[in-house]
Amino acid sequence: MAKGLIRIVLDILKPHDPIIPYYAIYLSELKGVEGVNITLMEIDKETENVKVTIQGNDLDFEEITAAIEKYGGSIHSVDEVVAGKVMVEEVTTPQD
Repeated sequence: MAKGLIRIVLDILKPHDPIIPYYAIYLSELKGVEGVNITLMEIDKETENVKVTIQGNDLDFEEITAAIEKYGGSIHSVDEVVAGKVMVEEVTTPQD
């Protein structure tokens, strides 16, 4: 049964190396990680801005941060966090 953090969505600035497929595999091997999605948002001469969604069971945010930094990446923002036993779907309200 899932517990703790079960999804984290991050905006990350990373160098071109490692390339995205290897970066995804690397992050997927961290403790508690069951899946990783990476979407390229923007690219320039030296860096890539990527949206990284990590899903799993009892994710360790500190370990994830250290792993990102180990390969020269930096977290620009934490865009979504899900904690608990189940994912709660966003609900559209009249104000939206």
